[in-house]
Amino acid sequence: MTADVPSRVRAAFEENFAFGREVGAAVSIWQNGRELVSLCGGFRDAAREVPWAPDTLVLIWSATKGMAAACALHALERAGLDPACRMADIWPEFARGGKDRITVGEVLSHTAGLGALDRTDLSVMDHEGVARAIENQAPFAGPGEGPGYGPRTFGFLADELVRRLDGGTPIGQYWRREFGNPLDLELWIGLPEEEHGRAASILPPRAGDPPQNPAFTEAMALPDSLTRKAFSSPGGLLAVSAMNSPAARSASLPSMGGIGSASSLARFYSILASGGACGGKPVFGRKAMSWMSTRRSQGFDKILRLETSFSAGFMMDPLDASGRKLREILGPSPGAFGHPGAGGSLGFADPDSGIGFGYVMNQMEQGVLPGGRANALVRALYSGSFS
Repeated sequence: MTADVPSRVRAAFEENFAFGREVGAAVSIWQNGRELVSLCGGFRDAAREVPWAPDTLVLIWSATKGMAAACALHALERAGLDPACRMADIWPEFARGGKDRITVGEVLSHTAGLGALDRTDLSVMDHEGVARAIENQAPFAGPGEGPGYGPRTFGFLADELVRRLDGGTPIGQYWRREFGNPLDLELWIGLPEEEHGRAASILPPRAGDPPQNPAFTEAMALPDSLTRKAFSSPGGLLAVSAMNSPAARSASLPSMGGIGSASSLARFYSILASGGACGGKPVFGRKAMSWMSTRRSQGFDKILRLETSFSAGFMMDPLDASGRKLREILGPSPGAFGHPGAGGSLGFADPDSGIGFGYVMNQMEQGVLPGGRANALVRALYSGSFS
């Protein structure tokens, strides 16, 4: 990487603060196993009294899904299976409701028609209840009929898959056992109580911020829309402030509850950008890495109301008919994969450049995909050449 990359990223990071876009934030960039950029600034709280420190942790919302997908694919490869196998072969009760032929790959790429829950009486804190409800419901679309993002249900599907493959181990425990503890990653799906004091408060989008995607905003305003149903089922923890509660921070919520640092998020993706190895030691097998980086679905998303593309659990930037990117949230490389979080957080791997990227913040923007702040940092990263 050229020497001016850190200075370009620093300039973009400082500009986000100068224009009043941030309260507190951090960005980290790793390349080929080395951290090249590590920046933080601002405050952990709305009152702007507690400075953001290098060890500050913060909620990353749906960027947690990349962690959950990594666990599911790791457990799948370890069991000698692959995404072409049927979910019902691993989770027999899943076959109910006409779901007997749905594959693991369709579930992980958001094409199984399970992005929303039929029942409205269940809590996002109730894994067993939600898993049983998923078993009994029918898909809202046929398998393979294009993406339909599961903002809340995805975590329960990945969690139950891991539990079935690993003797009942919840996905948050699997993450710490296989990756968090061995790799010293300050990323959790269920934050230990002793770490709560390091966590920043997440702040809702400011009133009057323009919507990123008006079609999504309009769909969210309709009580009977599939979009509204997907983002509110299962229920509970619907207010941003609720995610700052000790109970929410400690809960294992693999769709939206991951908490950690920018440096650890970027380091995790640096491992994925380096063929799944850390310090020369394999962390993920060759097959799991292929499943993460191979595009499985693309199309107009029934829930997000825009074009999306997914591998087995990771978001990719969609391509046009000529193979060019329709947007560059994950940088210019068509092979980059990762996952954003509501309000702006972002983690991704770029295997072509060996880059792992992590950006976290506490002042949310409107929308589900990253907005101007993260995009400015990614543009700054790639605006020059790599060496």
